[in-house]
Amino acid sequence: MSKTTNKFFPEVRERAVRLVLDNEGQHASRWQAVMSISAKIGCTPQTLNDWVKKAEVDSGKRAGVPADMTERMKALERENRELRQANEILRKASAYFAMAELDRRSK
Repeated sequence: MSKTTNKFFPEVRERAVRLVLDNEGQHASRWQAVMSISAKIGCTPQTLNDWVKKAEVDSGKRAGVPADMTERMKALERENRELRQANEILRKASAYFAMAELDRRSK
């Protein structure tokens, strides 16, 4: 999850991206299309340009890791981290109880 708040609904993002891609031919460059549309929806041109790039990656038109794979990787990394912590706790508990058993036997 992003640490910043997102004031744009997914529908607004999708529509803005679609407008950029559909109206790209009516402008001299993609950046001009992005500037024009970003002013209309109230976001920065760089933000809209990032949305367009992400949409192209997700659709396979641009190289990169799609958003669904990124989310899956984050979930697996989080699970891996939790399992490592659990294993460390179990290892320490096992060592503690083994020492307690040795102390009990030596008395």
